[in-house]
Amino acid sequence: MLYIVATPIGNLEDITLRAIRILKEVDYVFAEDTRVTKKLLNHLEIETTIYRYDEHTKQHQVENIVNLLKEGKNIALVTDAGTPCISDPGYEVVDEALKNDIKVVPIPGVSAMTAAASVAGVSMRRFVFEGFLPKKKGRQTLLKSFSDEKRTIMFFESPHRVVRTLKDIEEFIGEREVVLIREITKIYEEIVRGTTKELIEKLDNKTLKGEYVIIVRGNEVEEKKEKVNKYAKDIEEEEE
Repeated sequence: MLYIVATPIGNLEDITLRAIRILKEVDYVFAEDTRVTKKLLNHLEIETTIYRYDEHTKQHQVENIVNLLKEGKNIALVTDAGTPCISDPGYEVVDEALKNDIKVVPIPGVSAMTAAASVAGVSMRRFVFEGFLPKKKGRQTLLKSFSDEKRTIMFFESPHRVVRTLKDIEEFIGEREVVLIREITKIYEEIVRGTTKELIEKLDNKTLKGEYVIIVRGNEVEEKKEKVNKYAKDIEEEEE
């Protein structure tokens, strides 16, 4: 059986009792960075064997994992932090396991995406999640495609690119209200809100630290247009 196990994104208390039990019981743990996962397992006093599974090893590890699963071994897949297979490697091995009729079990827990969404103070009933933006190729085209996006937009970003990304959002999407959330669940956790212009002025030329989640309010003008058009269409249908 293949278990997809969510692990803490900062605060080590953010792990479920079920996740701890599974990590103890499986035959092997495959991790994005064995050093990071080893620290977690040591903290939990777990001695399960760990192997590496990341972008550089997945080409041969997918086959290895599937073969082990076929032999009846139980395996846990973890990422450095949070829920695997979202912005981290992992979906390929899940895909192969399902193709081979191997049971895949989610062990849910913390995710930077859902944690940030819960404290943003922005409607998240409909949103677009893009993970990390392309650094160069396709970046401008992708951002331009969101200029009329009515749904809330979410990105992950590293600290040294946050201001650049805010400037790109303002240039290619337009000035919007943005929520910046950094170091979620950690000691320096911080939530900052404002327009792109306000945040650029506040953060430009400052040394920023910690991983960021960027949440951009959708195009409310387009959303209002859509509601007006829908209302007009409903009236027409009623009159007919």
